[in-house]
Amino acid sequence: MDRTKDSPRARYREQTRSEIKDTALRQLAESGVAALALTRIAKEMGLSGPALYRYFASREDLLSALIRDAYDDAAAAVAQAVAQADAAAQGPRARLSTLAGAYRAWAVAEPHRYLLIQGAPVPGYVAPDDTRDRARAVLGPFLPVFAAGEPGAGISGLVAEMSAWHAGDDAVAAWVADYVPDAARDSARPAAALAGAVLVWAQLHGSVGLEAAGQFAGMGHSGGTLLAAQLGLLADCFALS
Repeated sequence: MDRTKDSPRARYREQTRSEIKDTALRQLAESGVAALALTRIAKEMGLSGPALYRYFASREDLLSALIRDAYDDAAAAVAQAVAQADAAAQGPRARLSTLAGAYRAWAVAEPHRYLLIQGAPVPGYVAPDDTRDRARAVLGPFLPVFAAGEPGAGISGLVAEMSAWHAGDDAVAAWVADYVPDAARDSARPAAALAGAVLVWAQLHGSVGLEAAGQFAGMGHSGGTLLAAQLGLLADCFALS
């Protein structure tokens, strides 16, 4: 058995990495991603610059770690909502509301983390490939919701494009199969699932993104009310019960 991960040195390293990330998140919350700097983090923690680089090779390396954590936490919030929906035996329409509500609650509780993964791109930064899988873990639980629906004529063009995407991309087909195992029995279900997932992502990004950025301040509605209205329209497009 490899015990190096349980050694005092390994535990200290993980604790220090966690403290660095916590300090970085405070800076994000206070000043945004543009102000994030390893030298500033090192100064706040009482470390030298070279010492900090033993834990994160670069600012980009730290950003990648923060982005991974944010996606994982968002996915965990949605997964918890899935468990709640299962326990309540919710139908597709109610389940859509539960999952989207959990995502919104996570985003508005930690807007700096939401904006890190869904806000404006960081100049010069390229996210690692594995963030795509993490993003799909957030959106994946929505796939079976829409796989149970009947897309209306108004979104037939998108459904056709999603059908082609599913047929031409093995990774996408595998992603759908993970969440809708029996989708292969009905060729229309993967396309409906993907169309719904893309649409709900756009709805969430629009409504929740504006709310997280503080754009609803001074307006006469709540973010939750607006999102509920949007979700109702989307559920109607798929005839969700």
